[in-house]
This record gives sequence, structure tokens and C-alpha cells, in this order.
Amino acid sequence: MSRKQRITTALLLAPVPVLAVLLLPTPWLAAAVAAVMLAGLWEWTAFAGLEEKPARLMFLTANALLMAALVWGGGPSLFTLKVASLVGVVWWGLVLLWLARPRFAAADSQGARGFKLLAGSLCALPAWCALGWLHSEDPLGPRWTLFALALVWAADSGAYFTGSKFGKRKLAPAISPGKTWEGVFGGLAASVLLAALVLPLLGLSWSSLLALALLTLATAAISVVGDLFESLMKRHSGVKDSGAIFPGHGGLMDRLDSLLAALPVFVVGKAWLGL
Repeated sequence: MSRKQRITTALLLAPVPVLAVLLLPTPWLAAAVAAVMLAGLWEWTAFAGLEEKPARLMFLTANALLMAALVWGGGPSLFTLKVASLVGVVWWGLVLLWLARPRFAAADSQGARGFKLLAGSLCALPAWCALGWLHSEDPLGPRWTLFALALVWAADSGAYFTGSKFGKRKLAPAISPGKTWEGVFGGLAASVLLAALVLPLLGLSWSSLLALALLTLATAAISVVGDLFESLMKRHSGVKDSGAIFPGHGGLMDRLDSLLAALPVFVVGKAWLGL
């Protein structure tokens, strides 16, 4: 993909989630994001080696029903959304172990397909719950939600440009040969800079800068794990991109991968730090 094509697509797409987060009430935003998540899970079924359309539709239906159950069971306290977000944090810790053994579930077997389908649900559902929890917080929920998205975009852009110019030391050559440690550090720096710039807009005082920086670093770091995990799934299935819907960016999962990991960690970390 060309750098120009990548930048053009990003600039054209950016206003859509920004306007949705700022203008839509939480139930409508959750419904819209649920549709996007389910479309992304459709792509995920290809990673898992699920080829029959009825089976793929059953998997999507099961996830849609789980989303409905999580909302219905949460009540005003959003208890189920909070528990699901915490499950997401634990899940991404387990993903680190999976990345350390990249050949796990690589075989084309029924067991491997089952693991990968479960992984898809554990990636998507907690992130969706975390988004709903964060956005519903009054009065600054939409601002915090936009910040969570923006810091992942900043980390991704910082990593891309820093890695392209200075990248030498490979991060995970067996999984994603193009990623470098220099790119990771560039992405972390970009996300912290963004946090410092928007801190007053989040209703925080400068005394909260350290806590916000820690939250930002943790979120940006785990977003890299999300990116690597999707790269591993694509490597297992022998594809370069999850789809071709976005010129220069691939499919939906290629755009969601970092956010799926980042959102649960961001929301749970925010609550834990009292921000």
C-alpha cells in the first residue's frame, strides 16, 4: 500500500467515528458499533477457517444475542458491561502468552477453529462493552471515548511514520516483519503528547497528568498487542489483509484490531486510577 493512499483513506474515514461519538446518544452509538463489530467478526470467521455461510451466520447471530444479553442484564449500573470489560483485560493478558507461542492453534483442525472463533468473540465483545460503559458516563463520556479512539490512532500513526523512517530492530519478525521497536516507541510518544494536549478537555487538572500518562501508555502498548494478534491470525490463514473495503488499510478488522485491545484496558484502567 502507498503512504499517500493510506493517509487519504484515513482522512476520509476519520470524521465518521468522530461525529458518531460526539453526536449519537449511547444506545444509538452502541447499535452502530455493534453492526461494525459483527461485520468485523464475519471477516474473523475466515481467519478461523470457517467457510460455510450458514455456520458463519450462526456465529454472528450468537454474538449478536450475547450483546443483547449483556445490555439487558446490565441494568442502570452497567454491571455486565463492566464485568465484560474486565474479562477483556484478562483476555489480552492471555493473548500475550499466545503471541509467545505463535504456532498455537495454527493447524487446520476443528479444535483450532474453535479456539479462534472463541478468540474472536473475546476480542470483540469486551471492547464493545467497554465503549458503551465509557460513552455513557456523564457528562464527559463522549469526550473520553473520543480520546480513547484518538490515542490509538495517534499511536498507530506515530508507529507508522517513526518505524518507516527510523525502524531497524524488529518487534516480532515471525508475526509481523514490518513492525519495529522504534515504531512502538514513536507510537507511545505520540499518544502521550496527545494526552498532554487534551488533558484540560477531559475535565482533569494538571495534577492528574501522571495518571493520564500511565493510562495512555498502557492503552497504546496493548493496542500493539491487538495489532500483532490480528497479524498472527492472518498469518495462520495465509492472508495479507482481513478484507479490501478500505483502500490502503485492508478490511474492517485491520482497522479495529488495535481498538479491540485498547478499549477494555483504557476503560478499566481509567476506573482503577480514578480518572
